[in-house]
Amino acid sequence: MANKGDKRKLIGLVSEESGERIYYTSKNTQNTPEKLALKKYSKKLRKHVVFTETKKNLGRNEVKPKK
Repeated sequence: MANKGDKRKLIGLVSEESGERIYYTSKNTQNTPEKLALKKYSKKLRKHVVFTETKKNLGRNEVKPKK
């Protein structure tokens, strides 16, 4: 489980060509504040394409504050 002071966040990677989100990774937001762009294999296109970090909320990955 993530600690309270944990700087690593779970992010989704979206393909620039097909728009699919199939890869998830964690990133230290303190060391790398800019968006990640990684070359990964797309099964749909059957080739390597650039996947970039999403801006969208990954609702199930964020912890909701308790009331």
